[in-house]
Amino acid sequence: MFRKMVFGAVSLLAMATSAAHAADIKEFRVGILGGENETDRLRNYQCLADHLKSEFGFEKVSLFPAADYDGVIQGLLGGTLDFAELGASGYASVYLKDPNAVTPILTTKQTDGSTGYYSIGLALKSSGITDIKSAKGKKLGYADPDSTSGYLIPLTQIPKDTGVANDTYFASTQFNGGHENNVLAVRDGKVDVAVDDSSGIGDFKNGYTSGTFHKEVAKGAVDPNDFVEVWRSGLIPNGPLVVRTALGDDMTAKLTAFFTALPAKDKACFEGVEGGDFTGYVPVKPDFYNVIVEARKAAIGG
Repeated sequence: MFRKMVFGAVSLLAMATSAAHAADIKEFRVGILGGENETDRLRNYQCLADHLKSEFGFEKVSLFPAADYDGVIQGLLGGTLDFAELGASGYASVYLKDPNAVTPILTTKQTDGSTGYYSIGLALKSSGITDIKSAKGKKLGYADPDSTSGYLIPLTQIPKDTGVANDTYFASTQFNGGHENNVLAVRDGKVDVAVDDSSGIGDFKNGYTSGTFHKEVAKGAVDPNDFVEVWRSGLIPNGPLVVRTALGDDMTAKLTAFFTALPAKDKACFEGVEGGDFTGYVPVKPDFYNVIVEARKAAIGG
């Protein structure tokens, strides 16, 4: 009986400490991945900051648009960020360095019901490239070293179609500073093929229903009639919304409920943050990303 009382008291103390810790948060810090220009990212996330401040009573919600993916990864690992939406490879990077640093809570759901997306290869129609076999000896553009669709998956999957490592098959490969810059690089002739994130569903003339190509088409930065899809990966797990684990179970549960309700509460905000047409968020666990964790570990390490 005494043992049960002690454990019960410890459990209650832990719960109280967690609740008190959540109540003590004055500033909530949101990391935003690189890949789109900073002005657009801040504009799209401002509604989220406003909702978080109103819902939780934070004195301040700070948005941190990192220059690259690693900026957000290091912020989460160092405890200087409380929340972010990561790509699957970015989450794998965090997990491999510290499996307890963040807790994945939700991921996006596509309009076809899937919780995955694709890496696609884009080329200009005028290049004469029609598929990955006709891109031999050309220039390949990657997005970011910590991008799933913009590096890890093309790095490991394109060779399965060509039979040769990318560094050998292509005349050259280069990073272009994020997905947006990568799409613009192929538009401007700096590379012949650029790999991009995409839902892969819907109409190509709209840049499909989501992804960076979709965003660029939507804002008129590129004309989809100038492009052709020349490669597509297998389905990739959608990246997770993650919470810094040190915030505690109570805060994590509250944030999960908040984001789950966001698409219905403010659809425009949800679509702005996610950059496309999704049906909402669904729960996700760490093991959903096991295949990406193992692929990253084998191909490029943490």
